Parts: sequence; structure tokens; C-alpha cells
Amino acid sequence: MSLYTWSKSCGGRLNLSKKIEKLFKSYRDQLLHLAKLYGIVEVKSYARSAKKLTILQLELLLIKNRIKLPVNRSSDKAIAKQELKENSIRNVYLSIAFVFLVGCFITMRPYIKNVVNEVKFSYVAEEYKIKKDKKIKKVEKKEIAKEKKLTSEHDNTISLSAETTINLFEDLGYDLKGVRAGQKVKPIYLTKLPKDLNSLGNTRQKRDLFIKIILPLILDENKKITEDRKKLFKILGKNFNTVGERVWLKRRFKEYKIEDQDLAKLKMRMDIIPVSIAIAQAANESGWGTSRFALEGNALFGQWTWSKKGISPKNKDPNKSHKVLQFQILKASVRAYKNNLNTHNAYQEFREVRAQLREEEKTIIGSDLTKYLKAYAAIGDKYVAILNDIIEKNSLTDFDKADLLPTKLKQGVAL
Repeated sequence: MSLYTWSKSCGGRLNLSKKIEKLFKSYRDQLLHLAKLYGIVEVKSYARSAKKLTILQLELLLIKNRIKLPVNRSSDKAIAKQELKENSIRNVYLSIAFVFLVGCFITMRPYIKNVVNEVKFSYVAEEYKIKKDKKIKKVEKKEIAKEKKLTSEHDNTISLSAETTINLFEDLGYDLKGVRAGQKVKPIYLTKLPKDLNSLGNTRQKRDLFIKIILPLILDENKKITEDRKKLFKILGKNFNTVGERVWLKRRFKEYKIEDQDLAKLKMRMDIIPVSIAIAQAANESGWGTSRFALEGNALFGQWTWSKKGISPKNKDPNKSHKVLQFQILKASVRAYKNNLNTHNAYQEFREVRAQLREEEKTIIGSDLTKYLKAYAAIGDKYVAILNDIIEKNSLTDFDKADLLPTKLKQGVAL
């Protein structure tokens, strides 16, 4: 072989070696491939005998056959290093990108949280508002229904005669002597007074019958007030109130005419009326149940009105336009009377002294509070003297400690 031919052959082999380097990353694979290309017999025989040639043996065989070895003898390690380098650079970039994203998230997190919370709060608040409004309306409807029930059940009420009423009370064992001795009062609620009450010749009998009729009504109203007071103090002792309790408070503020929703005022106004005072005022204002206002309009306490339904007094001063407030049933008259004493500014001192008695844990007795009711009538102090006289002569203080007989019937017996 000439020098030119050999050099050309070596040059071709060199180029071939470079091409092989590109095709095979493993140095041993490069050696094996070169040996196969040039048909080296030793390599073929070794392959047939399933012997594994080492890299050194392969290099020697190629050199022996004048075949140019691949330039990168440690290509495995070099490639590994190159890959490690490339991977390291890529990992650095990925780490930088990750750190950047994390930094952006941390920076934006408060803003994102605020936005999410705002959206969530708006949604939840709207849902709660809708649910709350529904609950409030539902509770308010129940409260209104209870109040309307007081009168709606008695739209077609009738008046029992005096004799029938007396017999009824006797049959039920309802006797004032027993009440004065400590017996519970039978929960019998007449809706109207007997039209012929004045026909009873015996004054004592007439007055006792009148007391028997209105005593359960007054005690029932005081019982409701007492229950309301217990509920009020229970609510005041809690850190959180339910929707029903808040609606209940709202309605009590309205009932006791407290616009600023002052709980101290509510505590003072939400209290019982002494039974002796209520009976004495009803007796005086209704003529012991025989006045036209009492018989025609169930007006036991002579309350005036300028706008509501009422009965015009006969021989009224032409310059005055008032009427006597009338009611569907007697119980409604008692309730209106209670509201009057517990809300009108004229009886502020009455309520303050009553609250003081509560504070001192003393029993509320009518004779201790009559002097604070002189504003109830135009005659002032004379009116107070009349009330005291009625209370004393009829021993009405005996009823200040009276109580209703418990019954399974929530509304008692209404007639």
C-alpha cells in the first residue's frame, strides 16, 4: 500500500471514528462498532464464544488492525459530566424560576387572600342575610299570630248572665274566701261582663262577682310579664343570642315603647302591676263593671283615645274630641292598661319605685304605689285617696300575693 493510499485510508477511518463518536455515547460501544465495521476476525470469534472483551482488549485489537481509536477515551465519564453540567444548569434555572414563582405567590398571597375572603364573605353574608330574613319573618309571623289569637278566637263572644256566672264559679269551687286563705285562683277568663251585673241587689255580692271576673285576667297578665322577665334575664346572661331571641327582644322593645332599645328601661318597664291597684282602678273606672263603657266596649280602665276605635261619652264637652277606648274582650283591656302604666311618661315615678322595691327584694304591694298614680285622673291626690279607700274597704291587698292555679290548658278556660 502506498503512503497516499494509507494516509487516505487513515483519514477516512478518522472521519468514520468521529461519526461513530456521535452515534454512540458509550466508549466501549464505539470500539465494538468500529471492530464490526472493519470485520476484525478476533472480535467476531469472541462474540460467537460469548466472551466479553474488555475495553483494553478492544483497543489493542483495533490498534493491531491500524484502526484509529475514538478521540474521547473516557467518553462515559465525560458524557456523564456533561450531562451533569447540563442538568445542573437546567436545575439552576428551574430553581430560580421556582423561587421567583414562590416569591410572587408569597407577595401576592395577602392580596389573593383578601380578594377570596371578600368574595367568600359577600357570598356567605348574602346567604346568611337571606336565611336570617326568612327566620326573622317566620318568627315575627309566629309572634304576630300569638297576639292576634288573643282577639281572633273571641270574635263571636257572648255575655253570660250574672246568675249563670255565679253558678259557674260555685260549680268550679272558685271562692274569694279560699283565695284570701291562700288557694290558687281558677284560670277562668270571661270575655265580657254580665249585662245584668247591676241587677244584683246585694252590693257585696255584685262587687265580689266583679272581683272574681277580673282577678284571673289580671293574674294571667302578670304571669306573662313574670315569664317575660325570666326570659329577659336569661337572654341578658348569655354571650350570644339566637335569631328567635333577637326577634323577641325587638318585639318587647316595641311593646314597651323603647325606641333606643335601652335594656335598663326594658327591665324597669317589664314588671307586674299590683293586683290590688288593678282591681281598685277597674272598679273605680267601670263603676264595678256597670258603666256603659265597660258593658258595651269592655273598657275596664276608662282609657282615652283620639284615633282608635272608641265610645264617645254622653254630655261630652264640645271642645273635647276624645273617646273611651273599647276592646273586643276583657283580656285586651287588661293588657292595654298594663301597657299604659308600664310605658306612659306620667307613671315614670311609679315604675322607679317599683324597681327599687325589686332591688330591695321586697314584695310589691299596691298601697305602696298608689300615690304615684295621681296623674291617672284630673283630680290628682283625690283620685289617690279614692283608690286607697277602695283597696282598704274591700281588703284588696289580700290579692297582691294571689297566684293562678296551674293547668294543662295553656289558655285556661275562656268563656
